Amino acid sequence: MLEPADAQRIILDACTPVPAEDCAGAAALGRVLARAVASDVALPPFDNSAMDGYALGGGAEPLPAGSAWPIEGEQAAGDAARGRAHGAWEIMTGARLPDGLDRVIPLEQTERLDAPPRVRLLAEVAPGQNVRRAGSDVAAGEPVLAAGSLLAPQHLMLLSALGVARVEVAVRPRVAVLCTGRELVDDPAVPLGPGQIRNSNGPFLAARVPRAGAELVHAETVGDDVDAFLAAAGRARAAGAQMLISTGAVSMGRYDFVPLALQRLGAEVLFHKVAIRPGKPLLFARLPDGTLFFGLPGNPMAVAAGLRFFVEPALRAMLGLPRERPWQVPLAAAYAKKPRLHFYLKSRLELDAAGRLAAVVLPGQESYRIRPLAEANAWIRIPGEAMELPAGTLVDAHGLGHLESPSWGWSEA
Repeated sequence: MLEPADAQRIILDACTPVPAEDCAGAAALGRVLARAVASDVALPPFDNSAMDGYALGGGAEPLPAGSAWPIEGEQAAGDAARGRAHGAWEIMTGARLPDGLDRVIPLEQTERLDAPPRVRLLAEVAPGQNVRRAGSDVAAGEPVLAAGSLLAPQHLMLLSALGVARVEVAVRPRVAVLCTGRELVDDPAVPLGPGQIRNSNGPFLAARVPRAGAELVHAETVGDDVDAFLAAAGRARAAGAQMLISTGAVSMGRYDFVPLALQRLGAEVLFHKVAIRPGKPLLFARLPDGTLFFGLPGNPMAVAAGLRFFVEPALRAMLGLPRERPWQVPLAAAYAKKPRLHFYLKSRLELDAAGRLAAVVLPGQESYRIRPLAEANAWIRIPGEAMELPAGTLVDAHGLGHLESPSWGWSEA
């Protein structure tokens, strides 16, 4: 059996980066930036006031408390630039400083005098005080977002502030999902017949694939029949799929027909079986036209682990993202297993009362058990050679998806 690191290396070698496409900045949430963004403008674009108060000028020295200044005008947010100003100007938060003024004293540190209108300073005010300088956030020409950035709301905020209307993003890889098994029932409203089960893998993959940065272009459930599978694969490829993911029929049983179907498609099987649990019968192939094929075992956790640790690294490579770097988290309790297989475990990262983070291996690691995954906030990996790991041993922790950092909750301890 192949080591998982070797399997991942074969997968990455088979991946080709997707091209870039132009995208409106407002529609770029969750997309991967294909080309770095530099700012054409300064942010803020002009010197402005950090608070409501009075703008003043006065050279290099602080203006003393007790001094009084004639009120010469007022400047609100959105007002145009003024000519060279003198005296004190009432100013609002965000308003542009009139030329010649270089500091702002807060309104609550002043006393307004009348006849004539003046303002008395109740505290000294130094040059630059309470002023947001032009370019102090972003200088004109400065790089602001690197290629490979996963665009989040804060990035859209920055792009909007800089007036960047469009960006180049990686095209979403196009993925199709084929679930196999005559026992599967897709419609939750249909009563189960003898020996039938609900199709849980299909909805899981349909939800997970877009969250992994790809576009789901086709999804279908087929029975245990080579010809039906080949017809479904044809429909998936006609929909433009660059990657096919199947579930089930990849092991050694009588109805495990996927290897035969691949043979009829002229595919090159790059590996079949990896030293992992769950998901040992994992299969990876390449079709003659370059379409990638992942054959995942049918048990739900084999599907989940296969997607997370073998399909998603392929999607990362296609999107132009670097390889993941897992967190290192101590085990909350001792864990033991037999050697040889690498384990991917449904887990919870938890903070104890002292704020220390630890990885809790959830009960129910069998590949058919779905509920523990619903309770998990992370995956952890136990190396193949490991047998007995005491509490406190550092293990690799991964988010539930490759675009999601591990999360955590509070433990009761």
